[in-house]
Amino acid sequence: MRATSESAAWSVDCLIMGRCLRSERGQGVPNRRARNQSVPGNIPVTVRYRRGITEFEELAAAAHEGNEACKDLGCWTVTVLGGCMRYGRQRVSLLLVALACASHSIGPASGGGPPGTQDWTRFGWDAGRSNAPPIATGITAANVATLVRQQVALDGTVDASAIYLHRVAVNGSTRDVFFVTTTYGKTLAIDAQNGAVLWRYTPANYASWVGTEQVTTATPVADPNRQFVYAAAPDGAIRKLRVADGRVVWTTAITLLPAREKIASALNYFNGRVIATTTGYIGDAPPYQGHVAVLDGATGNLLSVWNSLCSNRPGLIDPASCSQSGSGIWGRTGAVIDSSNGTIFVATGNGLWDGSTNWGNAALELDADATHLIGNYTPTNTATLSAGDTDVGSTAPVLLGGGLIAQSGKDGLIRVLDWGAMSGVTPHQGGEGQVVSTPSGSGLFSAPAVLRSATGTWLFAADGGGTAAWRLTNGQLQPVWSNRNAGTSPVVADTLLFVYDPGGGLRVYRSDTGVQLANLACGGGHWNTPIVIDGKIALPEGGYSAHATSGVLDIWRLP
Repeated sequence: MRATSESAAWSVDCLIMGRCLRSERGQGVPNRRARNQSVPGNIPVTVRYRRGITEFEELAAAAHEGNEACKDLGCWTVTVLGGCMRYGRQRVSLLLVALACASHSIGPASGGGPPGTQDWTRFGWDAGRSNAPPIATGITAANVATLVRQQVALDGTVDASAIYLHRVAVNGSTRDVFFVTTTYGKTLAIDAQNGAVLWRYTPANYASWVGTEQVTTATPVADPNRQFVYAAAPDGAIRKLRVADGRVVWTTAITLLPAREKIASALNYFNGRVIATTTGYIGDAPPYQGHVAVLDGATGNLLSVWNSLCSNRPGLIDPASCSQSGSGIWGRTGAVIDSSNGTIFVATGNGLWDGSTNWGNAALELDADATHLIGNYTPTNTATLSAGDTDVGSTAPVLLGGGLIAQSGKDGLIRVLDWGAMSGVTPHQGGEGQVVSTPSGSGLFSAPAVLRSATGTWLFAADGGGTAAWRLTNGQLQPVWSNRNAGTSPVVADTLLFVYDPGGGLRVYRSDTGVQLANLACGGGHWNTPIVIDGKIALPEGGYSAHATSGVLDIWRLP
């Protein structure tokens, strides 16, 4: 994205959900903060919105001719993203304008800022798990084939994704840093520029889990203040770690039986709270109940727990004290947050569904405090699906916007639901607006990506036998392209679609046509997912079933 100025004339590029539009002399650029902007001829006030779906912060500083304020801030680009989206029942409008600061003029700018100005704080990019950052990543169709790969050796396997913070203080120096959590609970900070391990946190009971099935595949989440990360471990606890040195601030258990209840899904964060979910281990040995836990990010206090079985019993319960077992919450995204109101969406696995206190094999919406069920759906053949281990819990609800949800599962189907018709505690069976096949007709164990652009809303998904794209038209998914290449959770950024093949290789496609632009060499894995940020790609290799205490983080950088 580029903005230029010659004397009093000026122009602004407006990046609207990934589309770059030119506006000469400011015409057509919505004026959301008119009181903060000066007229052309002076450098406008510097305005920047940082946004994760609808959570955003404002940073404003007066800048006069000569850009003294901008120089003081050390900024060269002020990013403004624009767009309009709808989640659940509320419509949210966002505006951003990109203006560059330069001496006595507006100089070159890139959509989303220069390298080293963006964060990737959680799995799926934002609280709603869109996996579609609306920013320029620095990686384009023109340069993707030139990326240079570094293999960083790890003392553990990361069967998840990395997160990223730019220019944070670690060990006394300012660095760009990736953070990962291994299957046996080590959390590592890795220098994004050279691959050096800056610090590692190892849980006290690490040695007792090594070589066993007691693992975690949860991606950590960063606090918005960029001073802490929250990470899970096989002991069933969440820990708040200092970005600066990896020291523990607090530790909170979210299960009373970690030998049976696993933290498999990515952690989330919203409105000062950490949200985590639980499931069982491979083999589904009882007893366990999938539940949603909400923790105070500042103190670590366990604020609430909602149990998907025995849901009439709030708080942590002894799994053996509930007559039912199962209903794990284990999709890659775990809890999906509607950022317009904070409500929590999850999907549950095999387990009893009675539409009263047991909610196995269902898509569910909880209030923002995770104390009450406020929406629910299960297929009409829910009992058959659970009996055949073809439940919907393998992937979480996808927020399509406009009150629509997409819910897939192990049965190879993607269901489009009008969520307004699924509201309340009254049980809802069936009522799908549309049912389409997954890319290859096999079970979906990944998290789809949702892109909102000038051409509409797009859904991208990958399974064990294919990758596909649909465009949402009048509430229906219309197929656009597909192929037979396997993949994990896709990431769409800057008109490119990044899909990791668990058999090895990271494919990069044009998102609108499916034309393959590159296949970046790397090893095989399981649920690993790339992140694409600041001219870099980070992708772990390997899977938890190998029980390994070593692994690889691939980092690609522009030459």
